[in-house]
Amino acid sequence: MIEARGLARTFKTRGGTVEAVRGVDFQVGAGEIVGFLGPNGAGKTTTQRMLTTLLSPTAGEATVAGCDLRRDPVGVRRRIGYVAQGGGTNPAALVDEELVMQARLHGLDRAEAERRAASIRGLLDLGDLGRRPVKTLSGGQRRRLDIALGLVHAPQVVFLDEPTTGLDPHSRANLWDHIRATRAQTGSAVFLTTHYLDEADALCDRILIIDHGRIVAEGTPSELKRRISGDVVSLNLDGHAEAARALLRGQPGVHEVVLAEGTVRVTVDRGDEQAIALMRALEAASIRVLALHVARPSLDDVFLTLTGRSLRETEAANAPS
Repeated sequence: MIEARGLARTFKTRGGTVEAVRGVDFQVGAGEIVGFLGPNGAGKTTTQRMLTTLLSPTAGEATVAGCDLRRDPVGVRRRIGYVAQGGGTNPAALVDEELVMQARLHGLDRAEAERRAASIRGLLDLGDLGRRPVKTLSGGQRRRLDIALGLVHAPQVVFLDEPTTGLDPHSRANLWDHIRATRAQTGSAVFLTTHYLDEADALCDRILIIDHGRIVAEGTPSELKRRISGDVVSLNLDGHAEAARALLRGQPGVHEVVLAEGTVRVTVDRGDEQAIALMRALEAASIRVLALHVARPSLDDVFLTLTGRSLRETEAANAPS
C-alpha cells in the first residue's frame, strides 16, 4: 500500500537548511497497522505530510495505494484518509452533517453518503450521535469522529497523526480498540505516527523507529525488543553517573551501559542475579545507589540503545495534565 524510496525533505530557514527527513525507505502492506515511532522533531509528521501530498518531497519517490506520489497526487488523495493531530471538525455542525459533507466531497451521491455516515458511526461507536452538535461531544468522541471523517469514503490507506494525544488513558485504550476493529472490518492499511510507547507496542503489527530524519530500526515490537539480549538493570545514583558507567562497563556479564536522565541502565544476562553484584561494585567505589529496578527490555530500551536518548521524556511532555 505504501512504498517509499529515498524520500527526503529539507527546509530553508534563516539559520540555514534543515534536513527534516533524510532519505527514508520502507513499505507498508495491505491490512497492516504500522507505527512511526520517534520523539518530537524526528521527522514523523513531515514524512506523513509528504505521503499525503501536503508537502512535496525534496528528493526520493513513493507510491501510495498504487499511485505515484509525484506524478499522480490526485489519485493518492482519492485513495487515502488522513486524520491530522488537531482534527478538522466544525464545532457548530452536526455529526452527520460533517460525515455526509466529507463523503460528498469524495464524489459520493447523497444517498450513498448518508449510508456511509450511518455505517461508520456504528463502526466507531458513534451510532446514536448523528444529530448531536460536534461541540457537545467528549474528547474521545471527537477523536473518533475525526477518524470517521478519514474513513467515510472507504480509503485503501488511512494516515493517523498522533491519534490519541491529549486523551486520558481510558479513552486512548478505547480508541485503540476502534482502530483495530476498523482494520479488521475494512481491510485498510493504517499508518500512524506516535510517541507513545505503549500505543506502538499494543497496537502496531510493525514499527519503524525514526530519529533525526532517518529510520534507525524496524520490525515487530517483539523483534525490536529481542535486539537487546538479557535484562535491563536501572540504577538511580547519588551523582557520579559518568564514573559509574565507566566502572560498570568492566563488570562480568555486562553487555551495554547507557546513561539516560540521571539513570544508569545496564544490560546483563540475568538481571535478578547480577543486580546485587553491580550495586556492590558501585558501593565499593563510594558511589551510592538510591534505587534499583530490573526489567525485561522495552521499546524505550531499544530506542535508547539505538540513539542514546529516551522516549519517556517526550511521552511525559505530551501527557494530558
